[in-house]
Amino acid sequence: MSDYHPDYREGLEQQVEHEVELPPMYKVLLHNDDYTTMEFVVEILRQVFHKNAAEATHIMLLVHTTGSGVCGVFTEDVAETKVEIVHHLAKKSGFPLRCTMEEA
Repeated sequence: MSDYHPDYREGLEQQVEHEVELPPMYKVLLHNDDYTTMEFVVEILRQVFHKNAAEATHIMLLVHTTGSGVCGVFTEDVAETKVEIVHHLAKKSGFPLRCTMEEA
């Protein structure tokens, strides 16, 4: 005879669902400056954040007109990595482009 109890499995699944928490998410932002070219910002958005040409241009214009723009929302590790990549590419190209992250 089996000790299988369908109610037990249902209760356990509900308990597990309540215990799993999603990791905190972070917005990655680009900030406007007077030196970084619009073309470079678009290229960063396409290469690092995988935006298509229209999305990249839209975000670049937000950065240019409002001072900053959100490139995406990621887990903390991914956000940190993207910020570091942007800073590395900007420095390599001679631009002072600033990229930051903040909790979403």
